[in-house]
Amino acid sequence: MCAARKQDDDGLFTLTGEGRAVALFRLVLAFMLVVMLAFVLVEGWRIWRDYRYAYSNAENMVSNLARATAQHAEDAIRQVDAITAALAERLEGDGFERIDRPRLHALLVQHKSIMPQLHGLFVYGPDGSWIVTDQPAIPPNANNADRDYFAYHRNHTDRGVRIGSVVRSRSTGDLIIPISRRLEYADGSFAGVLLGTIKVEWFVRYYGDFKIDERGALVLAKRDGTILVRRPFVAQVVGRSLANSEIFRNHLPYAAEGVAEAVAVIDGTPRLYGYRALSSYPLVVEAGLSRESIVAPWRHDAIKSVAVLLLLLVGLAAFAGVVLRQLRERIAIERALLQAHQTLKALALTDSLTGLGNRRRLDAVFESELRRARRQGYSLALVMLDLDYFKAYNDHYGHPAGDQCLRRFAEVLQQALKRPADLAVRYGGEEFTLLLPDTDGRGAEALVQELQQLLRRQMLEHAASPLGRVSFSAGIAVGDLAREGVTAEALVAAADRALYQAKQQGRDRYSVAGSVVLGVDS
Repeated sequence: MCAARKQDDDGLFTLTGEGRAVALFRLVLAFMLVVMLAFVLVEGWRIWRDYRYAYSNAENMVSNLARATAQHAEDAIRQVDAITAALAERLEGDGFERIDRPRLHALLVQHKSIMPQLHGLFVYGPDGSWIVTDQPAIPPNANNADRDYFAYHRNHTDRGVRIGSVVRSRSTGDLIIPISRRLEYADGSFAGVLLGTIKVEWFVRYYGDFKIDERGALVLAKRDGTILVRRPFVAQVVGRSLANSEIFRNHLPYAAEGVAEAVAVIDGTPRLYGYRALSSYPLVVEAGLSRESIVAPWRHDAIKSVAVLLLLLVGLAAFAGVVLRQLRERIAIERALLQAHQTLKALALTDSLTGLGNRRRLDAVFESELRRARRQGYSLALVMLDLDYFKAYNDHYGHPAGDQCLRRFAEVLQQALKRPADLAVRYGGEEFTLLLPDTDGRGAEALVQELQQLLRRQMLEHAASPLGRVSFSAGIAVGDLAREGVTAEALVAAADRALYQAKQQGRDRYSVAGSVVLGVDS
């Protein structure tokens, strides 16, 4: 079909002109469509530009928010990190047996007073008992050996600061973030834990100062996804994991900072997030604006613009309808002319004697079927058929009888072909061709055998044939286009050689790729 269209486009069947009415109709229609399309494209581009501008502004905003909250968290933790490092060095340097508890208590109170984020500073012994704290008094029998951070430092020798998950303070009941480090005796054995705690409320107040939409979110989480602080703040959310969220799963492993769209695992809200991993600590911040807050102003303007555009398009369409309506009568004439053109084209591709396609039809279809077979990876079979002793038939019965014989044989071919894609053509004289898409050798052989049976049932007498009846010889060629670079010429040549081989073996038989197969009753 593709090839047939190509021939038509090349001018094989084109008319001298389609008619001025059709041309004018198309010109008016094309002009109106171009004008309307231009309006749509310009307005569509403007709406898209505004959409991208809204998102670009939002991307800059969440990126800046993430940068600000990350810097805030890093500064707050670095201060506690520095204090605990200095205190640990002092404790280990002076020796734990010579700790001046009143003096150390005063020092802890002083440090806490100058850092508003601090909830408290604590020194625990190797058994978890409280040695000293900034609090006025140590609770009786106070022991933190069961805390996660204490167990970690007791079992790990690394000396770096550790940021734990949020816990509730046993002394005040506040939610706190523990920042701890291991203490060691001179011989390297475990001497206890130095702990600084940051109030979650301190982060909550800071995050509350940012002017973001009511469905926006700010999150401080550990690198493993555990939530430490979140705006909007809900105590039950603290400690939940973001490990399976879009950002933690598909973005953070590849980029320490960026912008991404995601649906929140906590509340299911679609947001645009800016995220940033802290450079010095295993923490991540996320700043998100709800998608609705980003697109709502843009949508409001877009709806107004689309309404105006629709009114304009309706006016243009009404004008075009008036003009085109006047051309309909003339178009009817051109349609009749087009129908005549189609009829002429069909006649040019049809054999007038048999009603089958002619060689031009085969040439038109062959290349398109080859391309389709290569693209879809199936085989293509070609069968060349030749009526045996047909010249002798004409000489004996006369040419009118020979024409009738050809028509009867064409009817047999059409009866055997059951798939719409199968094509039978009169190749020339008494020679016919079958083009069988998606057919392998067995399928082609089965079809030829069926043709032999159908032709024998016709009982067409042929006194000039040794068989006494009309018969045919056939050559079958099959191209597996999934593996071979087969051309139409090569397939025709192969089928023609197979046909010649069948004739050499005595006719009334078929040959496949050089292997001769006798007729079923031979």
